Amino acid sequence: MRAEFPELTLGIEEEYLLVDKETGALVTDPPDGLLTDCQNVAPGQVSPEFLRSQIEVGTKVCRSLAEAREDLGRLRDTIIRITGEYGLAPIAASSHPFGQWWQQKHTDGVRYNALAAEMQTAARRLVICGMHVHVGVPEDNMRIDLLNQLSYFLPHMLALSTSSPFWDGRNTGLKSYRLTVFDALPRTGLPERFASYAEYCRHVDVLTQAGLIEDASKIWWDMRPSVRFPTLEMRVTDVCTRLDDAVAIAALYACLVRMMYRLRAHNQRWRIYSPMLIKENRWRAVRYGFDAGMVDLAKGSVTDFDELLDELLDLVAEDAEALNCVPEVTSLRNILTRGSSAHQQVACFEQAISEGADEHTALRYVVQHLVEETRAHQVTVD
Repeated sequence: MRAEFPELTLGIEEEYLLVDKETGALVTDPPDGLLTDCQNVAPGQVSPEFLRSQIEVGTKVCRSLAEAREDLGRLRDTIIRITGEYGLAPIAASSHPFGQWWQQKHTDGVRYNALAAEMQTAARRLVICGMHVHVGVPEDNMRIDLLNQLSYFLPHMLALSTSSPFWDGRNTGLKSYRLTVFDALPRTGLPERFASYAEYCRHVDVLTQAGLIEDASKIWWDMRPSVRFPTLEMRVTDVCTRLDDAVAIAALYACLVRMMYRLRAHNQRWRIYSPMLIKENRWRAVRYGFDAGMVDLAKGSVTDFDELLDELLDLVAEDAEALNCVPEVTSLRNILTRGSSAHQQVACFEQAISEGADEHTALRYVVQHLVEETRAHQVTVD
């Protein structure tokens, strides 16, 4: 079965943690007017999250990576500017270096109250943020087919995005501690495999009819068919501190989706590997980021990540040309050169310690670094 290339549509969602600009501490109870002010400037694009110390933004439906970058940059600038009027700042990181989860308050709302009641401490620990990328896949069965194939690449995208090495004031030794917290919830992790969209719907119906979930929005896999939009939503990544990195990873994901269409047009497809094997690479991304390589499942051996990235960029070169995002995709090599946010956070902490700072002061330096990196490379809000 041949598949026509659909017009590119994509959207990027990011979650940020709100901190006090003076102390770097998480803001447990931000002013009531802050969210309203943000929503007035960017209506329909700013929303609360489960915890009051978080805020979420989402771009419009974009038809190019350049458009997505402009809109996401504008949203970041909006949050930075308005929170600054309240003495606060956002950090685009998936965990706070010294925030304490038990001190956080969840947002008052029907959905959030139900989540807190059902998940208890597993939900209260969700002082974590992520980046979700939607790419339009109009046909139902095609979304499921791509879901099955694209799972292979989830660890690679996670490794490039890592930004949560600290938890509760400690260096966890992991590059993405966020996923160890999120995986405590049900219906998380790698997506299930389905033969068709109808089979997927039958499985969801079992859970909804049993009263366990309201709808498929309560399925929180690393990738899922979106409930609200005709998109395939990639959810595995940490939120990127740098805007450029967020757009580069979104570009890679869009290119991978197009590559799958291209293969199908030539009666080809990506090999489906066992979830057991993909989970090994997922763990390696959580633990090491890209430092220790990943298993090349075709070769059955651990391969340096820079080699894997070069191969990946070769695979999607035609698609990057077609989507006019070659600079964005090739900039992924910059992440390997300078390190992800997780690498830079740990380096900042260790440098402060080496210069005589105590641990808490060093962690405050990390927060300052995150504030500065989050606001770098932005567009100007009129």
